[in-house]
Amino acid sequence: MSTTTPVAGRRKAAPAAGTTPGTPQGPPRARRTALLPTAALLLGAVYCLLPVAWVLVAATKSGSELFSTFTFLPGSGLADNLSDLGSYRDGIYWQWMANSGLYAGLGAVLSTTVSAVSGYALALYRFRGREVIFNVLLAGVLMPPVILAIPQYLLMAKADLTDSYLSVLLPLILSPYGVYLGRVYAQAAVPSELVEAARMDGAGEWRIFLRIGVPMMSPGLVTIFLFQFVAIWNNFLLPYIMLSDDGKFPMTVGLFTLLAQGSNTPALYTLVITGALLAIVPLIALFLVVQRFWSLDLLSGAVKS
Repeated sequence: MSTTTPVAGRRKAAPAAGTTPGTPQGPPRARRTALLPTAALLLGAVYCLLPVAWVLVAATKSGSELFSTFTFLPGSGLADNLSDLGSYRDGIYWQWMANSGLYAGLGAVLSTTVSAVSGYALALYRFRGREVIFNVLLAGVLMPPVILAIPQYLLMAKADLTDSYLSVLLPLILSPYGVYLGRVYAQAAVPSELVEAARMDGAGEWRIFLRIGVPMMSPGLVTIFLFQFVAIWNNFLLPYIMLSDDGKFPMTVGLFTLLAQGSNTPALYTLVITGALLAIVPLIALFLVVQRFWSLDLLSGAVKS
């Protein structure tokens, strides 16, 4: 009679090829998609782009098509709208466009210059009261512009500068947010060792700032310029309070006056919409121009200390 000897233990099966020993076998898990963040981003994109799409479509409609056709159905009156806008009051729209370019361009250049010098000084120089000045600037960042509009008007009226180009330009030169960005970027981009080495070589402070500080801070300065240009281009309250001559109005105030007249003259609505569409074009062009400086300067502005 034969007897079988029980097996003391059984060998475990070898793992399948291409798998790690000890990991559970089975079908791969489906990759989970982050639906909530994706939906939030899509909703934000629709929220931002829907008004632009409406302006783009509405600018192609004539006065009769604007209120009688489907909202996002293109019309056939774009050429007539552009012609009417250019000929309205002997082309005052183009004067408003030029004024906006003057305020935004010159104001952004001056504000960027002041922000660069101030931010560089606050980042690399040690002097009494530096942190107090910086904290005051931070408080200015948190201050709503509407609170400062009336005091600025009273100051300009005291200096007899109201209803002038300077009344709009001067309050825009100092930007607390621009100075804050200038200091943050100067601290990160300009090594103190490099500044000390330049001093030991006999370079003056202005030469160090212009030859070393500005090139290294250039990506941040481009950002400050873009922020300031867009903010001044879209600024409404300050020129609305300061100016009374419509020949000095920027784009925002000029289009507002047309919109206010549209309640009595509905034909002006098409001019307002077409003017709003054209007002977007310089901002898009500016962004396309300056974005190449970010990609170039972000690589050239880094220095290993």
